[in-house]
Amino acid sequence: MTTISYPMRIPEEIFVLSRLRAQEEHLDQATTLRQFLHTGAEEYIVHLVAEGRISIGKAAEILNTTVYDLQRIAQKHGVRLGAAPEQARKSRETAKRIF
Repeated sequence: MTTISYPMRIPEEIFVLSRLRAQEEHLDQATTLRQFLHTGAEEYIVHLVAEGRISIGKAAEILNTTVYDLQRIAQKHGVRLGAAPEQARKSRETAKRIF
């Protein structure tokens, strides 16, 4: 994964929280800030998929993970990914016609 450097302002409360996490988990503070950023990105991507704005495959590609891991990530964020009820009904009807 390619990274870029970007200057930004961080709310003091988030900065303090990241310092606490860094101390507790024996990490450097930059790592904890990146983890916070990644967690937010995961949640946003999962909601984009749930709304049908991007595909599961594209979301997995953006997060540099597998479709299966994306399902796990969605579950972690309390989101169920899968066919909409109408899509599931159409799939069942198609399967009945075929078999």
